[in-house]
This record gives sequence, structure tokens and C-alpha cells, in this order.
Amino acid sequence: MTFDHNPMPYFIISSILFIAALVIIYWVHSQYHLDIVVTPASPPANPPLVSICIPARNEENNIRNCVESALEQDYPNIEVIVLDDHSTDATLTQLIEIASRDSRLLPISGSDLPEGWAGKPHALFQTSAVARGTWLCFVDADTFLKPNALSACYAKAIETKADLFTTMNEQIMDSFWEKVVMPLVMTALSVGFSPRKVNDPGRRDAIANGQFILIKRTVYDATGGHEIVKDQIVEDKAISEQVKWHGYRLIVADGTRVIRTRMYTSLETLWEGWTKNIYLGLRDNPAMLLLGASGAMLALIAALFLPIWPLLGSYWAFKGGGGMSLAVIFESILMWGYLILIRARVARGMNISGWYALTTPLGAGVFAAMMLTSAWKVISGKGVVWKGRTYHPE
Repeated sequence: MTFDHNPMPYFIISSILFIAALVIIYWVHSQYHLDIVVTPASPPANPPLVSICIPARNEENNIRNCVESALEQDYPNIEVIVLDDHSTDATLTQLIEIASRDSRLLPISGSDLPEGWAGKPHALFQTSAVARGTWLCFVDADTFLKPNALSACYAKAIETKADLFTTMNEQIMDSFWEKVVMPLVMTALSVGFSPRKVNDPGRRDAIANGQFILIKRTVYDATGGHEIVKDQIVEDKAISEQVKWHGYRLIVADGTRVIRTRMYTSLETLWEGWTKNIYLGLRDNPAMLLLGASGAMLALIAALFLPIWPLLGSYWAFKGGGGMSLAVIFESILMWGYLILIRARVARGMNISGWYALTTPLGAGVFAAMMLTSAWKVISGKGVVWKGRTYHPE
């Protein structure tokens, strides 16, 4: 990069980028407002039966902790139904062993996947078919409930008059790549799906977290249940849309005090899972391709340009840039300070070290790569592989 005799254009460009960066950083990090918080509550008197429904496909590393946490609920009236979806590991063996000790657990073997169905909707459709509860509670196999979780969520659902009550949970992150990428992904999700908009009955915005969904059986049946969304891999969002768009009350709440989830354990599983989720969001709404491209570009800028911004200013100063080059250095350092401060706050809020804020460019690069890969799979028609099954564009 060279600087001619007129340095003003470089200073102007830097100043525009500085202001734009501050505005974008502030706006992106001001979208996540989970105003409804699940807090510990005593078990209800005369509680209705709640059927906890768990789909499991090759979940031998999680299923025992998941099921036992469900059975340890202080909510006094539950049944736990787990569908083994053709697992090739020890999932079913563990379920049979636990069921031999606790009659409230009903393990069932899934039938073959019918044409036109995605795996998880079919699994949950089968669990709901045998469930007897007044409420259905769908829980992912990688999700672990604290003993008071169901009582607390049921109390909050009644308080908010929810027909479908879902939570954003504490994310367990042990590996380096989880701590680098997951906080950025969760921030991006908050931009795409504002909790306040979702909880506003006057808006069509709808989202649910399949890790934990508590829904009235009558509402589930009235909106078609999982059969109406049988071809959707992101069935939780599809179910939430059916509920809200039929005039029922949808509530998303902060469940971090009572529910924990370990979504992914490595860069490989994280990549497979999130490219699948992003792909489906882009596939189901072509207008999202533009938003996805914008998000990818912002992530690329954060990954590639922001780290060299202060270096360019320093190079300019070394070449005799004078006061304007020093101003560029100051702008870049101030922007970086603000970004690191706000990302450190996000990291601490997700129970990881604030030092991981320094990996923001690396995480942004991975996120941009996931966005671009997902967009390419939509455009090219290549589809995605999830849980050993391949899904193509419709």
C-alpha cells in the first residue's frame, strides 16, 4: 500500500470505517433481550402429567446423563419417553438398563423413516403418539435438566400464559473451537431472531429451541404436531411458526439457570451442525441469502481487515504520515478496545474466559466460512448430511 501526497482520502476512509464499525458493533450486541427469565420454583400442587420426549440417534455419550436428569426432576408427575432412532452404538442398551430401574422411563425403537419425513420430526412424532401427558416436553439428548428445571419452566409458562414455552440454555463449551466460534454464532442468532419480537404476539417472528420445548398437548394437536412439519430438519422453528401463526402464545425465555446443553464437542461436529442449520435457514427463505451474504461479508471484514487496520496506520506513520496517520491508529485501537470489551462481556456471560474475546477475528473467519459454505450448498443444490442422512434442496 502506498500513500500519495494527499493523505486526506485515507483519513476520511478510516474515519467512515471507524464510525460504521462502532455503530454495527453496538447494534449487533443490543439485539439480545431475554426479558423473561426462568427462576427456581417449587413443584406445583395437583400437577398435570408432563411427557418428556427425547429423540436419540447414536447418543451413547449423552443419553444416560440426559435421561437421568429428566428422571430426577422434582416435578412429581412425569413420564419419560425416549425413541432410539436406529442407533448403532450403545444408546439402546443404556436405555434398557435405566428403564429396568425406573418404570417412568419408556424406551421405544423407532420405525423406518418414511419417504418425505426428516429424521427428528419422525422421531418426535412417534414419541408424541404414545405420550399421555397434558403437556409435552421435547428435550434433546444433549440437554441436561437441573432437578428443578421442569417445575420452574412450568411455573413460568403458566405465569406468561404460554401455549409453547421454550428456553435459551447454558451452553457447555469445553474445547477451544467451541469457545471461539459458539459465542459469535449465538450473537448472530440474536440478530436474526430477537427474543422481544418473538414474544410479541403482534409480530410474526417465531423461533423455538428444540433443546427444550414445553407445549400444551391440545395446542400441539390443533396445529398438526410434527406431522405438519415432517420434512423440516429445523423442526423447532417450524413448530413455533405453526403455533404462533395460528394465534397461540409463544414464549422464549432465559433458561440458563436450570438447563444446560452440550451441542458440539469439536470443530468437526460444530462445522457439520451449524452449516446444516445455516443452510436450512437460507434454503427455506431465499431472501435470507442476501442477509446471509451480508453477514458473511461482515464476518470476513472482522476476520481479515480489522486486524490489519492498526498495522496500516502504523505503516503510514512510519512513512511520515504525521498527525493523520496517528489519528488512524487511534481510531483503530479505540474500535478494537470497544470490540474486545463487548466480546469479553459476551464470553463471561457464557461462562468462558473473557480472554477469548481476543480470538474474535479467528471465530469470525470460521463463521464466515460456514455462511459461505451453506450458501454455496443452497445455490449448487448439493444439500447437507446430518446424522448420517442426506438432505437436498426442495
